[in-house]
Amino acid sequence: MKNFKDKTVLITGGASGIGLLIAKISIQKGASNLIILDINDTTLQKVKDKLHSAKCAVLTITTDITSEVDLENAISKIDAANLEVDFLINNAGIVTGKNFADHSFKDIDNNMQVNSIAPMKLTSIILPSMIKRRSGHIVNISSAASMLSNPRMSVYCASKWAMTGWSDSLRIEMEQEKTGVKVLTVTPYYIDTGMFQGVRSPIIPILKPERVAQKIIRAIEKEMIILRTPWIIYTLPFIKGILPKRFMDFFIGKIFGIYHTMDHFKGRNYDKI
Repeated sequence: MKNFKDKTVLITGGASGIGLLIAKISIQKGASNLIILDINDTTLQKVKDKLHSAKCAVLTITTDITSEVDLENAISKIDAANLEVDFLINNAGIVTGKNFADHSFKDIDNNMQVNSIAPMKLTSIILPSMIKRRSGHIVNISSAASMLSNPRMSVYCASKWAMTGWSDSLRIEMEQEKTGVKVLTVTPYYIDTGMFQGVRSPIIPILKPERVAQKIIRAIEKEMIILRTPWIIYTLPFIKGILPKRFMDFFIGKIFGIYHTMDHFKGRNYDKI
C-alpha cells in the first residue's frame, strides 16, 4: 500500500473541485507538504487559509500552467522551499461545451494546453527527480470522454484522448525501465462540480466529487494503473470493440442519452485563461 505519510503532494487546479478534495484527504492521510498550483489567485489564498495545518505545510503558487514561464517560476519556488515532489496530481482541466464549428482558435488552444500539453510539460520537469530517487507517483486525471466521442465536447474529447494515451504510454515506459515511478490514469464520468454545470445524464448518475476524490486516493494507495468510475465505464472499450459504429450511436446516443448530455451545459467562464 502506498503511504502519504511525510510525503510531498503537488496538485494542479487544487483550489477547487476534485483537486481541493484530494488536497484535504492528502493532509488527513499524513502528507507533510502540500503544493497547490492554480490560476485563481483569490481562491488560492482562501484555500491556503482553510488548509492551514500544524502537521502539513501548504505552499500555494498562482500559476497559469499553460505558461512555461509560470511553470518555471513554480518549480523555482518549490526548489527554494527544498521540496521534492512525491505525488504529482495533474488535475487541472477545462471544457468548452459547444459545437466544434463554434470554437475559436483560443478555445482550441486552451483546451489542448490545459488538459494535455501542460500536464506533459510539468511532468517532464518533475520526472527526472523521481527517476533519480527511484520513487514517485504521477496521477493523471483524464476523463471517460477519452474513450467516447460526444457532441459539444469535440476538443475536450481530443484533449482527454491525448491525456489518456500519453499517461498509459508513460506508465509502460516507467515499468519497462524499472524506474520505481508509478503512473495512474483516472477516467471518470461527469462529476458534479462547476466545471460541468448544466449537464444532464438521464441514466448514468453524475458522480459526487467527494466519492471520486476518495476513490482516487484509494487507487493511489493500491498502486492501481487505471481507475474508471462508475463501474460501467470499464465496459466501454469492450462495447466499442464489438458494436458496429451506427449501432453504438444508437445504443449510447439514444438509449443512454449520452449524445444529449451537453445540451444544457453552462460550465465555468474561462475568459481569464
